[in-house]
Amino acid sequence: MTYHIKNPEQLTVQEIGVIIKLWENKEWTGMKADDFRQLFKNSEFHLLLDTDGNIKSVLRLNFGFTLKISGNLHSYTEMVGFVSAQKGHGYGSQLLKLSAENVTERDLQVIGFCISDLRPFYEKCKIDILYDKAKKILEQEDDHWISSEDDDILIIHLSEENRNLFKQLDSEKTAYLIQ
Repeated sequence: MTYHIKNPEQLTVQEIGVIIKLWENKEWTGMKADDFRQLFKNSEFHLLLDTDGNIKSVLRLNFGFTLKISGNLHSYTEMVGFVSAQKGHGYGSQLLKLSAENVTERDLQVIGFCISDLRPFYEKCKIDILYDKAKKILEQEDDHWISSEDDDILIIHLSEENRNLFKQLDSEKTAYLIQ
């Protein structure tokens, strides 16, 4: 297995097709490579490839993630689109470990999100989890704010100051996703 990091321009048309298929988002089926690259221009893709160059696991770092907390804007890198081609082979945990090491070396402030059903996987991978804190992040839908669909915030790499900021989120102190 080899670990690669690519920006959208470096991804081949074939790799983009595989990523779209793995993500299982019907809206993106048939998306052209140029449209994919434009949509994810503020991203970086972390890939685990087998010896034949086939994608075994992928995750995306979104560099365009901003939250408003207590009236202040905070920019983070968001880990999203994390999926493996085959479950139960260790590809996901291996990619997560390599990516966490990489963002720690680069000192990027990286968070992710998960639903409660996925907690055991992240716990097994020794990822710090802020349980039930993702619900305190509100997203705008039409003309009102709604809670995130996710339950937990995953701490991939954060400063102590940012970690404490997320720990303080509650029903009185919420965060707002700014797009």
